[in-house]
Amino acid sequence: MPEKTADKVELPEATGAASEATAPEAGTPASAKARSLWSDAWHDLRRNPLFLISAVLIVLLIVMAAAPSLFTSASPRDADLAKHYLQPPNWGHFFAPDWFGYDGQGRSIYARVIYGARASILVGVGVTLAVTVLGTLVGMVAGYFGGLVDTLLSRVTDIFMGIPYLLGALVILTTFAERKVWVVILAMAFLGWTTIARVARGAVVTIKQADYVVAAKALGASTTRVLLRHILPNALAPIIVVATIALGGYIAAEATLSFLGVGLAEPTVSWGVDVSAGRQQLRNAPYVLIVPSVMVSVTVLSFLMFGDAVRNALDPKLR
Repeated sequence: MPEKTADKVELPEATGAASEATAPEAGTPASAKARSLWSDAWHDLRRNPLFLISAVLIVLLIVMAAAPSLFTSASPRDADLAKHYLQPPNWGHFFAPDWFGYDGQGRSIYARVIYGARASILVGVGVTLAVTVLGTLVGMVAGYFGGLVDTLLSRVTDIFMGIPYLLGALVILTTFAERKVWVVILAMAFLGWTTIARVARGAVVTIKQADYVVAAKALGASTTRVLLRHILPNALAPIIVVATIALGGYIAAEATLSFLGVGLAEPTVSWGVDVSAGRQQLRNAPYVLIVPSVMVSVTVLSFLMFGDAVRNALDPKLR
């Protein structure tokens, strides 16, 4: 009997020892919060110099496009042939109308560079938003429903992908007598949605087999709710990456079309329009061509660097 009592007395000691062994150490949090994909990506982006540099440049370009009067008081359309015809740059006058010189019509190149950001960035952002919405919609419908719907939409996507992008946009734009910003956006978006459609379809095909999607269907959730509340948020990461990288390409495509004379045209102030006009003065005044060309290159490079940084942060394989 005394032995049994001793056993019972030792039991609490063993339990207490086990509790002490499993108790968290002092100074450590009781439970660590798991970060989501987006918070984890933001944590990496804040420490990426490539992202910080590109983000600063993009913010500067957006402010320039939204409020050009903050950077110059000169008008991009004021011309004085007698006084400013092909006047060379005055590098000592920073942010002055003659900083980059004057073009063949006596207009300030600096003022035109500042005001030209609006049209170029507006076209790039507008086309990106249009192709993202259209491509995501087509890809989600094709990937979710599958079968005949997937086959039809995939073949339509293949047909559009078979059309050369710049050549198709050139043919479409030549049918319009007046090519404003919204005309260029629609023409480029009409042919540019295919890549995002394929990316969205692939993401939806993978996500729709997940347990939480199957559970939502079993609980009676409607198709719209499943697509918008469960599939779309988890398919956004690759779509955002492709759209961000493509934005710079759309700005370059607009400049190319304007250079060929089928994109934006006077009196619209655009970098592509200025590049097209500057080729005539390449021998006499190369700065007329070089300055807007450098702006196009810097803008495209900024969005490409931004897209690469976002891709590296959102892709677990690359991280």
